[in-house]
Amino acid sequence: MEGKNAVKIYDTTLRDGAQAFGVSFSLEDKIKIAEALDDLGVHYLEGGWPGSNPKDIAFFQEVKKMNFKHLKVAAFSSTRRPHKKVEEDPNIQTLVRAETPVYTIFGKSWDLHVEKALRTTLEENLRMIYDTISYLKRFADEVIYDAEHFFDGYKANREYALKTLKVAEEAGADCLVLADTNGGTLPHEVEEIMEDVKRHVSAPLGIHAHNDSELAVANSLVAVKKGAVQVQGTINGLGERCGNANLCSIIPNLVLKMGIEAIPKENLKKLFYVAHLVAELSGRPHIEYLPYVGDYAFAHKGGVHVSAMKRDTRTYEHIDPSLVGNRRIISISELSGKSNVVEKAKELGFDVDEDSPKVQEILSRIKELEAQGYHFEGAEASFELLVRELLGKRKKYFEFLGFTVMTVKEKDGQIFSEATVKVRVPEEVARSLGHEDPVEHTAADGVGPVEALDKAVRKALEKFYPSLKNTKLTDYKVRILNEQAGTKATTRVLIESSDGERRWGTVGVSPNIIEASWIALLESLEYKLHKDEEGMRAHEEDKDI
Repeated sequence: MEGKNAVKIYDTTLRDGAQAFGVSFSLEDKIKIAEALDDLGVHYLEGGWPGSNPKDIAFFQEVKKMNFKHLKVAAFSSTRRPHKKVEEDPNIQTLVRAETPVYTIFGKSWDLHVEKALRTTLEENLRMIYDTISYLKRFADEVIYDAEHFFDGYKANREYALKTLKVAEEAGADCLVLADTNGGTLPHEVEEIMEDVKRHVSAPLGIHAHNDSELAVANSLVAVKKGAVQVQGTINGLGERCGNANLCSIIPNLVLKMGIEAIPKENLKKLFYVAHLVAELSGRPHIEYLPYVGDYAFAHKGGVHVSAMKRDTRTYEHIDPSLVGNRRIISISELSGKSNVVEKAKELGFDVDEDSPKVQEILSRIKELEAQGYHFEGAEASFELLVRELLGKRKKYFEFLGFTVMTVKEKDGQIFSEATVKVRVPEEVARSLGHEDPVEHTAADGVGPVEALDKAVRKALEKFYPSLKNTKLTDYKVRILNEQAGTKATTRVLIESSDGERRWGTVGVSPNIIEASWIALLESLEYKLHKDEEGMRAHEEDKDI
């Protein structure tokens, strides 16, 4: 990675990313993320600020025991305090005790911050930068200097901002990282300022951009074009306010679009996994439309798009999604054409020809249902059941005979719902399990009517289909489609279910929210039984081979 076109990736998800609202990584989370980033091929991991909290101190102790293939772990802190010896500054001493191979120090570049935030003189700030870096050079392989608020400082007082960089260079900083801390700098400004900086310092330069103007990725790429050899950012763009530069966009742009070594090209396929891991551990929902790593980054809905992509995927995709570990999604909606239906059917394992009348029948039925309020994006299980029905391949595992739901509020304020359901299974299924009566009539209670229904129908069917016991409802979304109708409005219910190995979505629509939920619940269980039977059939075929 030492070629002239190489750029080092510096990840600060565990420090800067953890400052995002609502994010708090546990020690175990931090270890998992560190391992994933090392596997991805990232060069630096900023583990946190050891002087700020016990969790970061514990992390630095743990990573000493780990053997990384690519990562160098950096501990982060500020320059020494004004008018205090660096040897006596507790933050600096805690940093030294972290014993990381890299120390990253931030200092003030903007005279406003020096005078208003630090409440010291411009000369003392320069001494703070010099003393801290030169002292830490005794203890680490590398000292990286983050010039905080550099671009704002440069625009306010160019001479002083450049002087802070010169002092850091003289003190021995291995890389000078220019930070757009407030995220307000435009790409052409980054370009011009980088050119000027290179005329005054010779140390390697880096970029640390924030996204307050939606330009963090663009500014990072421009900085690289102008000679930056280190890019700092976070996975998924996590960070305070509007976030940091998103490494999940920067890395593939560097490697695939600019031909610049950042991580090994073959490791790009791990990017999707890392993005979703960090989203899961951060407790923040993954943004489905993120470039490269979003679930819908390569989703196609328009019939014209899908038709063209059958001939050449380059018509509507800027890269092959597999390069970053993602996948192509063909969506089904009222905007779909025959190509969508054929491609989606093939994806589900059904061999249909575009000229078959069944394709037009499926398409017409989809458009009819969507006019009623159905929505098959996110409900692919319901779509598969519809295709099965119209192709004559939908097996009837059970028959719904009726349900009753009652909600009770007692004098002490306790409230609960009770549901009774009646279903019938094929007689041969009942007899195979030793049951004479194929009809099951049972009841269950729950906090609300949907939970009560869910528990009751699964209780009834588990007697005949034991594999349903591990099926759980994992998400439940309700949308009112025609609000102007008031309490008579049509309701769409989208539920997500899981059996621990698979996740699938189903949809139900009705003016009655309970019925809409019931439709989605029944389809979820039916889909599970179809998949179980397919799995058993495949297993038997493998045994025969």
